[in-house]
Amino acid sequence: MDFAFTDEQLAIQETTRRFAQERLAPYYMEREKEASLDMVAVKEMAELGLLGVNAPVEHGGMGADCITAGIVMEEIAKADINYAFMQLMTSSIGVLLSKLAPPEITNEFVPKLLQGETLLCMGLTEPGGGSDAANLQTKATKDGDYYLLKGEKTSISLAAQAEKGIVFARTSEGGARGITGFFIDMKQEGVTTTRFDDVGCTPIGRGSIFMDNVRVHKSQMLGTVEGKGFYQIMNAFDLSRTLIGLQALAPAISSVEETWQYAAERQAFGKPIATNQGVSFPLAEAETLMEAARNLCYKTLWLRDNDLPH
Repeated sequence: MDFAFTDEQLAIQETTRRFAQERLAPYYMEREKEASLDMVAVKEMAELGLLGVNAPVEHGGMGADCITAGIVMEEIAKADINYAFMQLMTSSIGVLLSKLAPPEITNEFVPKLLQGETLLCMGLTEPGGGSDAANLQTKATKDGDYYLLKGEKTSISLAAQAEKGIVFARTSEGGARGITGFFIDMKQEGVTTTRFDDVGCTPIGRGSIFMDNVRVHKSQMLGTVEGKGFYQIMNAFDLSRTLIGLQALAPAISSVEETWQYAAERQAFGKPIATNQGVSFPLAEAETLMEAARNLCYKTLWLRDNDLPH
């Protein structure tokens, strides 16, 4: 494994960092108070290729490897964790739809998603079982050429703002073998949403989705047969969970960097407080732990890029 990024990856990192520090970081608190995404900034991300980094080129993605997706995730999250969700959601949903949705859905919504023209969500997590995809309680009951979806999803990013969404539901008993994914209209009859009062992530609009016999045509099913949803989402999780690791680490890294700067500037008894072991040692330990976690994330992405167990 080469610990150095390629020249192309370094160029993407610099572009992402400059955009994030100039367009996102200065306005983080303002957007937090307004509790809304700046869609102009989202479209600017799209213009720079920072949405759906690893999504297929034919649908508007960069077609980049997983390490590059991680680099973009890290730099965006250092500035504003909310917009890092945009990279995460567009990559995960863009790839899922490109691989599994019917052409009419893929061709209409994936380009719009990657151009920053629409918001889509993914409904998996439930109140009783979290993200345990094998034990979902939301039901999808067959009704001729349609399915009736009934149940609740919670802690869903963009729940209150998304135009469409991917929802996973149980089409039959049998644990993991009975789960199927559907592409639904978030504004259709039977769908209601609530929004959480979060701290630090209010613009992304995390919340719950309630479905009361939501009518979905069989053509909106992901894949060609029922019961493949567990395997579809677990494959996506292999990547998204690693990207989330970098997303969570990035603000912590920024916080420690800011603390080092403060400790170097703050004077006490005629010298910077950073010269005191009680200040510098905990910061050095934090850096050590974060660097280990960061390297673990990038190792995982490298393994995935090279089709190795991860």
